[in-house]
Amino acid sequence: MWRVDLHLDPDNAEPGTGLLSPEEQARADRFRRAEDRQRYRQSHAALRLVLGHTLDAPPLDLRFATSATGKPHLIRTGRPALHFNLSHSGRHALIGIASESEIGVDVEAIRPIGDPLAIARPHFHPDEITDLTRLPAPDRDAAFFRCWTRKEAVVKALGTGLSLPLDHFSVSVPPAAGAVRWMRSGPAGWSLCDLPLGPDAVGTVAIPLPNQGVRRLRLPTDWAARTGLATIG
Repeated sequence: MWRVDLHLDPDNAEPGTGLLSPEEQARADRFRRAEDRQRYRQSHAALRLVLGHTLDAPPLDLRFATSATGKPHLIRTGRPALHFNLSHSGRHALIGIASESEIGVDVEAIRPIGDPLAIARPHFHPDEITDLTRLPAPDRDAAFFRCWTRKEAVVKALGTGLSLPLDHFSVSVPPAAGAVRWMRSGPAGWSLCDLPLGPDAVGTVAIPLPNQGVRRLRLPTDWAARTGLATIG
């Protein structure tokens, strides 16, 4: 699991642009806000950098395809699969990599959302709503975001996109440790790991296998300023 600090500064040149494919550049250009364009470019440049480091391959040589449900994957004809997942929000990005199973990650910048129960009720499983309701009101925002990242990480690990309703499974709600408590259909065992990202964001990694550990790594904070962005070290 790689943590990436994004450098969102509209007055500076776009770091990492030289690592992106023409298709990625075009997609970034479609974002209307400069901050969203920067977030996309930097997070996808970091993804190429991390995957290139893992595979000992030039980042620009990596080729991607997308599943029918929208999950990207590496094109590695005749070679073992390498699973990955990317999430970004605010000034944070997370990149999960796994060789033995699928992996899902989600990060959310903590921000004012009004009434978290009003957002949860149409989407969450009844058990999750009950647990959120029992919490003191001042604790609900943080618990909502943590619960949300746990659920999104599970959905991204499954690769089902929007075809899996969020109330078709339930996860634990803080202060309980991360766990999948019930799922209508899917893998029987899960590992959920909450990632400490500071006071302004929460993150979770989900692996559809039981008792899996997570190795935590972080790109150097000046990664985006390094000339060429050819290597991590």
